[in-house]
Amino acid sequence: MDVPLWLALVAVGYLGIKLIRPPWWLVAVLLLDGYLLAGSPLGPVVGTAVK
Repeated sequence: MDVPLWLALVAVGYLGIKLIRPPWWLVAVLLLDGYLLAGSPLGPVVGTAVK
């Protein structure tokens, strides 16, 4: 199943906020880092490891 990156990030962020209740700044940093990592040269490596 192919899920767009933005949808996966939104889902993970929403579930993390609802279940763990971390500070908003931590959620923003993790989502931004995930987005930037996906666009970097390490993105395909991470994508292969996740699959």
